[in-house]
Amino acid sequence: MRWKLSFATGFAIGYVLGSKAGRERYEQLRATVQSLQESPTVQSAAGVLQQQASDLLDAARQHAPGGA
Repeated sequence: MRWKLSFATGFAIGYVLGSKAGRERYEQLRATVQSLQESPTVQSAAGVLQQQASDLLDAARQHAPGGA
């Protein structure tokens, strides 16, 4: 999963930086990303994922030798 996310992020950055579609397409992509970031659904999902990551980290700390 992490590899897929890294690949998708790299692909998106490469497309934006290397795109020959010009400034108009760049602005369109930027507006789409910004609207997604501000979306309540995305905000909610990010909060849930952050909480799950925090819970996993706490569980890993409890099981780590030496109480890291």
